[in-house]
Amino acid sequence: MLARVWSASLYGLDAVRVGVEVDVSGGLPGTVVVGLPDTAVQESRERVKAALKNSGFAFPMRKIVVNLTPADLRKEGPSFDLPISLGILAASEQVDPQQLGDYLFLGEVSLDGSLRPVSGVLPIAAAALQMGMTSLVVPEANAREAAVVKGLSVYGCHNIAEVVELLNPPNTAKPVEIDLDRLLADDRQFHLDLKDVKGQAHARRALEIAAAGGHNLIFVGPPGSGKTMLARRLPGILPPLSFDEALDVTKIYSVAGLLRNRGTLVTQRPFRSPHHSASGPSLVGGGSYPKPGEISLAHRGVLLLDEMAEFKRDVLEFLRQPLEDGCVTISRTRQSVSFPAQFTLVASTNPCPCGYYGDPVQPCTCSPRQREQYWAKLSGPLMDRIDLQVAVNRLKAEEITQQAMGEASQPVRSRVQMARERAAVRFEAEAICCNAEMQSRHLRQWCQLDNASQGLLEGAIRKLGLSARATDRILKVARTIADLAGDETVGANHVAEAIQYRTIDRMH
Repeated sequence: MLARVWSASLYGLDAVRVGVEVDVSGGLPGTVVVGLPDTAVQESRERVKAALKNSGFAFPMRKIVVNLTPADLRKEGPSFDLPISLGILAASEQVDPQQLGDYLFLGEVSLDGSLRPVSGVLPIAAAALQMGMTSLVVPEANAREAAVVKGLSVYGCHNIAEVVELLNPPNTAKPVEIDLDRLLADDRQFHLDLKDVKGQAHARRALEIAAAGGHNLIFVGPPGSGKTMLARRLPGILPPLSFDEALDVTKIYSVAGLLRNRGTLVTQRPFRSPHHSASGPSLVGGGSYPKPGEISLAHRGVLLLDEMAEFKRDVLEFLRQPLEDGCVTISRTRQSVSFPAQFTLVASTNPCPCGYYGDPVQPCTCSPRQREQYWAKLSGPLMDRIDLQVAVNRLKAEEITQQAMGEASQPVRSRVQMARERAAVRFEAEAICCNAEMQSRHLRQWCQLDNASQGLLEGAIRKLGLSARATDRILKVARTIADLAGDETVGANHVAEAIQYRTIDRMH
């Protein structure tokens, strides 16, 4: 007898519906799986056989052929265990095949018949409605994750027996429901607050501008000046994620298999801080079956590169295209997948190997050639893509010993939120959410300069040797400064402040 069960497979963040066809016929007993299965899918034969027997079902001692369609797409992972099990039960008349048509099944089975969670459930659930499916059956541990998708009935089961009971009428099971408003309202307090930072008013201002406009930022200064302390407090002043943004971020973490420890929905902006020994593939993603890397895991959040000059130059160059395009495309022989990568880069570095070049107290012990080689890792094209370049100086003695705390993160976050809301109104008809994502046509419309501002900008271009890209970055930062001030137009004072954040890459 022939039976068909619906499942799905992931290619990047896109889901493709997979038909699991099972034929049980006469012949020598054995199970064959075809349709470009990987090793994990091939091994499902033994898992399914033991799981059905230990769940009290009869495993047919006949020839079983399992076909995964479409046959020209590679199938990977253990998520096909459950649909293969149900296909065998339906083909051997232990389950009514007519009850399978409206369901899509995902799940790994253990030898005792229990269901284990799998990765990538959320993007499959989001695509299930477009596939024409109305119900999704997943392991209990994945149920709340999938229930985030509106309009889809999601059932979580502990074992194969529960799934069979669900399919056999009368069906009294209720789909899983979650309160999305309550999830998004979960405003947990950040442990790192700006009030702990002493002094550094100039750097704090740059951090606020970066948060308000989504601008990339680098701090350069001697050891102990507070660069890393400042950078780690950027997530605490960013506005909360919207539902659509949270859904995009959660999809990435689901595909990467990192959602199990983060709850149902990622409601806080991601913060990723890879070590300087990280490789290029770990940063941008990769593998035989491409998975998202650190820059995609930082989507809609913050990517911190502490001691940026210690990273390998070729690794840093991987960042150039994602910083410009907001996505990363990974090409392999059989497939090419794209992952979103719209993140705010915040970096810190010393001005030289010893860290004290330009310090008024500690003399630098590096030769000019050593400083040149140190800064050579940060190429001109890469620095052009960093909007705010801030010198962080050594704290004065009275600043170190002061007892008064600085401004807390909460009022700063409120100002950032208001600036973002002004930008959202301006870009209501556009597919962008912050000033850093503006293109040339947006600059011409929203960053028009008067004669004084124009002359100021032209003088900076000649004096600093700025490229066209760096000039556009100045205009974007000036637009954000105007938003923080509540001004509709970009003035000379906004341009002047933005220009001062473009001088670090000339100090070496």
